[in-house]
Amino acid sequence: MKLPPGPKGFPIIGILHMVLGKNLHQALHHIAKKHGPIMSMRFGVAPVIVASSPRAAEHFLIKNYIIFASRPYNTTAQRDMVFGKYGPHWRKMRKLCTLELLSNIKINSFRSMRKQELGIFVNFVKQAASNHVEVDLSAKFASLSANMSCLMVFGKKYMEEEFDERGFIARLKDLAKIFDEFFEKVIDDHVQLK
Repeated sequence: MKLPPGPKGFPIIGILHMVLGKNLHQALHHIAKKHGPIMSMRFGVAPVIVASSPRAAEHFLIKNYIIFASRPYNTTAQRDMVFGKYGPHWRKMRKLCTLELLSNIKINSFRSMRKQELGIFVNFVKQAASNHVEVDLSAKFASLSANMSCLMVFGKKYMEEEFDERGFIARLKDLAKIFDEFFEKVIDDHVQLK
């Protein structure tokens, strides 16, 4: 199968070195200027096709929707809507989410909760700024998003400890640290070779 043009990248890490530490959308925009609106690339070992223009996105998301609706097989996400396989179950889940979770009435019913959570977030950032405390905003935004989602779906805030009874999050963080160190070494080796 002939793939669209795109950056070659390195074995194992693909083009991660080109997008890490940058705004992903800006990095992809820069790459698209060179390779065009439809590009093939590898994020790590995962092959990815990127559509970076409205016309290209329409081609994938509207005209050829069914072809591109499925995700690669993943044993941990067989019944998951985001990563699950396209089919009757996926369509039923999408319909349920659209009608029950994402309808205008449902979204508007949580407006005061979102306002309250955003207020808590802003006050936290203000307090940290006045105390000259460094804050990982990416982690705080992720926590804010998780809190809002969990309040809407479960009726209570996300608590990392409660969702991590078996220690999965701690193990994932350890694994991420190992991969970070490995990728840093690979990148350092390539830099030294140049």
